[in-house]
Amino acid sequence: MTQTADAETVPADADAPPEPSRRRPPWTLQRRLILTVVGIVSLILVLVAVVTSAVLNNVLEERLTQQIRGALDRLTIAVQQSPGVGAGTALRESPVAPGTLLLVQEDGGPTLGAVLEFDGDTVGLDDTQISDIAAALSRPTVSTVSLDGLGDFTVGVRRFDGATVVVGISREEISATVGQMLTAMGILTAGGLVLLAAATAWTIRVGLAPLRDVAETATRVSRIPLDQGEVTITQRVPEDRADPSTEVGQVGAALNTLLDHVAASLSARQQNEERMRAFVADASHELRTPLASIRGYSELSLRALKQDPDAAAQTTGPSLERIQAQSLRMTTLVEDLLLLARLDEGQELVHGTVDLTRMAVEAVGDARPAGPDHRWLVDVDETPVVITGDAGRLQQVLANLLANARTHTPSGTSITTSVRHEGSDAVLRVHDDGPGVDPDVASELFERFARADRSRARNTGGTGLGLSIARAIVEAHHGSIRVDSTPGDTTFTVRLPTEPVVATTGSVPAQ
Repeated sequence: MTQTADAETVPADADAPPEPSRRRPPWTLQRRLILTVVGIVSLILVLVAVVTSAVLNNVLEERLTQQIRGALDRLTIAVQQSPGVGAGTALRESPVAPGTLLLVQEDGGPTLGAVLEFDGDTVGLDDTQISDIAAALSRPTVSTVSLDGLGDFTVGVRRFDGATVVVGISREEISATVGQMLTAMGILTAGGLVLLAAATAWTIRVGLAPLRDVAETATRVSRIPLDQGEVTITQRVPEDRADPSTEVGQVGAALNTLLDHVAASLSARQQNEERMRAFVADASHELRTPLASIRGYSELSLRALKQDPDAAAQTTGPSLERIQAQSLRMTTLVEDLLLLARLDEGQELVHGTVDLTRMAVEAVGDARPAGPDHRWLVDVDETPVVITGDAGRLQQVLANLLANARTHTPSGTSITTSVRHEGSDAVLRVHDDGPGVDPDVASELFERFARADRSRARNTGGTGLGLSIARAIVEAHHGSIRVDSTPGDTTFTVRLPTEPVVATTGSVPAQ
């Protein structure tokens, strides 16, 4: 026996992920502002129209009520003066305006009524219309009744001895007046809103024009590759669009300031990259020379030991001395680099009491044997200048400045070291009357890897780390260092606070 089971039909795309709903793009600021302004003004105008129509309708209703009361007075007098004459005589004898309804009922007599239409004809009321009026009069004294073929009326009733009189006035004039006012206000509102939308759009467009310039400038800058190579950002928001006196202008001015900072940072990055490349080349040259010497003297010593062990002592002695000298040269370079790295991390400082006056005297005494052809002078006060700092590192700063002055000045140059109190600072100066600093390198003299002599085959100078180490040590003491140089007058000035400085992170307190 074969059994067939009904299989449930499954759509082919039942397992397919649902398509993401498309998000509507956000409205622009201009569109939102226009719609907001037009919407608020529209709401205000609608409220004004509603309130105005309500007030006008109340005024017209009050006026209509007064007219009904006056007509009731006149009709009452006419009925009292001519009893039994009915509505026709009362209508003729009582002056009323077109659109007025009159109804009279005397005791024992029929109820008669008529309407004076706007074209001057008088139309009598039938029983159905009289019944509608009677039903309306069961409510308050003044009521509104709708009569077939005649329209809406506001009616009032007055009862006196032997008679009841009713006066109604057509509401057509009220409806026409209110309708005309609403129509006029609607037309004026629509035209005003169109004009308002156009004026708002123009005002916003003109007001946001500087912001569009800012966006276009930012877009052009975003297309510039900034990650490598020499980059120059020349894009700026036009000056007339960057007026700080306006809100949008403040954004443009802020963007221009930001671009100036970015351009300066990129220029500094490019200079640092160039210095780094120069330093790598120089460091390779500096390290290759002692390494070659070490290798050469090592091979010479080994060869001598193999050929004649007894005579090798005469050869290995000088070779080992050269190996040691070149090793010390490499060690100095590596230690300078390590010192800079540790100073960047806030390390390598041991704070204590430092007598700058004594330090200057001792440093000049140490420098004099290295430069006997120079004139070494010391200018200090009798009162010692004492600060809180790292004596060893500050001595290194002074030694670097004196060595720099000795190395880059000819024989016979006078080098003067002075220490003074100036306000709350201690000021250390190293002055020489040498040829001065090359203006091309004066702006970057304290940068790392910078040297007054850029050639690798230089006769003076080191790796270009001495002054950068000096600046790092001085700044670690919350001080500053600068150079002022003209031919015959070069002064390095170190300014240090005399008050105790807070040890930076990682510094070691004095024992």
